[in-house]
Amino acid sequence: MSKVAVIAIGGNSLIKDDAHQTVPDQYNAVVETCGHIVDMIQEGYEVVITHGNGPQVGFIMLRSEITHDVLRTKCPHATEVANCAMKKFSGLKPLHTVPMDSCGADTQGAIGYQIQQAMYNECRRRGIQKPAATVVTQVVVDAKDPSFQKPTKPIGLFYSKEEAERKHQEDGWDIMEDAGRGWRRVVASPIPLEIIEENAIKNLIAQGFVVIAVGGGGVPVVRDEQGMLKGTAAVIDKDFATSLLAANIKADVLIISTGVEKVCLNFGKPDQKTLDHITLAQAKQYMAEGHFKPGSMLPKIKAAISFLEKGGKEVIITSPERLVQAVRGQTGTHITKE
Repeated sequence: MSKVAVIAIGGNSLIKDDAHQTVPDQYNAVVETCGHIVDMIQEGYEVVITHGNGPQVGFIMLRSEITHDVLRTKCPHATEVANCAMKKFSGLKPLHTVPMDSCGADTQGAIGYQIQQAMYNECRRRGIQKPAATVVTQVVVDAKDPSFQKPTKPIGLFYSKEEAERKHQEDGWDIMEDAGRGWRRVVASPIPLEIIEENAIKNLIAQGFVVIAVGGGGVPVVRDEQGMLKGTAAVIDKDFATSLLAANIKADVLIISTGVEKVCLNFGKPDQKTLDHITLAQAKQYMAEGHFKPGSMLPKIKAAISFLEKGGKEVIITSPERLVQAVRGQTGTHITKE
């Protein structure tokens, strides 16, 4: 039987730089990444693709907030363009903003569509019959997760203190000052517990599909007392959700694609050291010693540890263009139990 690889690609990796943020630009980046993933398919792997969505959710929220604020004439970005818009649409009621869970679902569909199309075209170009499908995925979190009591995950725009306070009063946002750059909305980042569409993902893999799932960490949902699901304003770490999915479907390898070819100790320092292979115990040791930064390599290492502790065999961390060489053992950082 073919080996199953779960590959996580970052939302930031779809945006090369500030000059290439448009949807066509993002699609071009997807095409490049999917070319490397099809190389893996030709190596005999069944593939599940997960992806980040941080910048894309930010874009949706930016459009939503500006449109809402312009039409109620309280826009902090009231440039000539905004003033023109207020005149043109003065007879309209303020548009509703988009809830975070809907933003997550929107980006799962949009990015999933791009990946599906890029995979279809690349497979067709190479004469491979390999369908792809996106599963808009709900991921259950605990409504009592401690992160809901003290949200710390910054999202969206920067605001002045006065505007942030207004958002807090009128919209109920949790607000935090962000590293001297301004005030931002912060939301919870709870631990993923259950993947609702897991059986659908398994069935699609069994039928030979490339599956795109748990995009952006999945849409965070909580259960009420009757077991019913409801979306919640939170952000699930994409690597944690990917790790959970990979463990639950018993994937042979979890691959976390990132901006570097290998994980490093003392990153960016004169004594920087690249890691070819480390054990689970070494990963825990290096993490405890503070080698991995939050918001960068730390969540990837935590996800790797979780996957291995749940029965996974191997984790590979490498850059997208090195995927095939990494699964051949030629590069990348390989993390195993022993």
